[in-house]
Amino acid sequence: MEESIYDQDRTIKTGENSRSLEHQSDKESNGIGCCGFILIFFSFLLVLVTFPISIWSCLKIVQEYERAVVFRLGRVRNGAKGPGLVWVLPCTDDFCRIDLRTVSFAVPPQEVLTKDSVTIMVDAVVFYRVFNPTVAIVKVDNANLATHMLAQTTLRNMLGTKSLTEILVEREEMADQMGKILYDATKEWGIRVERVEIKDVKLPDSLQRAMAAEAEAAREARAKVVAAEGEMNASRALTEAAVIMSESPAALQLRYLQTLSHISAEKNSTIVFPIPIDFLSSLSSLSSK
Repeated sequence: MEESIYDQDRTIKTGENSRSLEHQSDKESNGIGCCGFILIFFSFLLVLVTFPISIWSCLKIVQEYERAVVFRLGRVRNGAKGPGLVWVLPCTDDFCRIDLRTVSFAVPPQEVLTKDSVTIMVDAVVFYRVFNPTVAIVKVDNANLATHMLAQTTLRNMLGTKSLTEILVEREEMADQMGKILYDATKEWGIRVERVEIKDVKLPDSLQRAMAAEAEAAREARAKVVAAEGEMNASRALTEAAVIMSESPAALQLRYLQTLSHISAEKNSTIVFPIPIDFLSSLSSLSSK
């Protein structure tokens, strides 16, 4: 995606260069007219008469992260200028300052109806910057406001085509898709959308309770399965132990003594009178007769 964006950037810059050349040629062919030359002459004369006081209003300082677009008699004068000092004539020049730093804004929570008819609230964060100050001034009235409105509309339209499960699981993919859509739309305004992040997805309270009950039921079912498997394994182990003890009376005697040892260790106040195993076996033989 980054390579395609860079290719598009190169195509945009090429188109901008061609348009700027056409603009310069049109300007040279049309000219500013006789009245324009007269106004510029009087502006220079005013500067000379009021010098050096006028120098403070004619010189503008443009920071490293800024660019200045100067309009002389309504025409853009040689594209964006800066950083450094910019000369502005009074009465004939208009001065517009553009910040080139990356700007971030939060998209207000939008109420979205998903594909599976669930109403949710979704908000996002958009990072963008101006890469062509001249186009951002000339082609759109308020580039920042236009980007804000476009981000809100794009978020609602894009999430309306997704189900709730896709929105919860494929959040990063949807953010990348939204960033590409915004980039394609705002590049004609001289703005490059660099990154989009979906912050939070708020579900209705009833749906949250239903999902919590479903998750709890699933956990209880897994716990019951684990308990059943444990009981099954324990029964198998007891069966195998019974078989081994039936084949070896000495093992049964040892198990009996071990049980007595545990009882005496845990129940110190209890008096145990052990009955010999032989006595129990004799009783069982008499009962069988």
